[in-house]
Amino acid sequence: QVTATLVLLLSVLSLAAGGKLLVVPVDGSHWLSMREVLDSLREKGHEIVVVAPEISLYIKPTKNFVMKMYPVPFTQEEMDRTFWRTSQDIFEEGSFLERIVKTYEGVKNTSAMFLSTCTHLLYNKELLRYLEESKFDAIFTDPILPCGQILAEHLSVPSVFFLQQIPCGLDFEATRCPNPPSYVPRLFTEHTDHMNFFQRVKNLIFDIPNYFLCDFVFQPYAKLASEFLQRDVTVPDLLRQASIWLMKLDFVLHYPRPLMPNMIMVSGVNCAHKKLPQ
Repeated sequence: QVTATLVLLLSVLSLAAGGKLLVVPVDGSHWLSMREVLDSLREKGHEIVVVAPEISLYIKPTKNFVMKMYPVPFTQEEMDRTFWRTSQDIFEEGSFLERIVKTYEGVKNTSAMFLSTCTHLLYNKELLRYLEESKFDAIFTDPILPCGQILAEHLSVPSVFFLQQIPCGLDFEATRCPNPPSYVPRLFTEHTDHMNFFQRVKNLIFDIPNYFLCDFVFQPYAKLASEFLQRDVTVPDLLRQASIWLMKLDFVLHYPRPLMPNMIMVSGVNCAHKKLPQ
């Protein structure tokens, strides 16, 4: 009986052992909220390896995680200048057309930088060999850029997405989630989830530029993924493979919208928790 009890206890302990998690983050504010989650996972005993470029805004080497850095073909000054200009354009006022043009220019510049970063990650042979030999249990990534999911496909490991939303409704398309323009407000419309007929028409019209914008932004990733994985894939094909979508939203600060069974709302992780003064 003692032997059987010990075997049972050892089995339970093995089930509770921490996993090995590969993290492919997106720089900027996306990383700041993800870092909070990773700190909690580390405290629970999970082994965490973060893959990041040597040049970044906020992703810096830390003792909390294993950091695997790789070189990229731009300087810190070039990155800072690109993101500063884009962030200033977001807060400038103007007509809808002016905002679309500025958004397009900003997305064009930042997308080129992120695409270059992803390419240098996937084709870094030494780093890729390390990742292949490490035998990760899962990949934790932000799908606003599909580089992490491309890596998940190559390593044949399940992926967990951590996001608020993806431009152009790609999260709806990838998960087959309903996205009716009469109910789900589009970006820049300032509508609620209750719209009259003319607001619904406006909501539908505002959705049209997204198809061109997203094709411009994400088509290079589809080409990169097809070349790297040596098979034809689209970005929705890649995103569709995610096991779980952890959505950084709730129905208090966001309007209600449809969700699919593998979409889990995890609001409250966008900011660091600090004790307030008395």
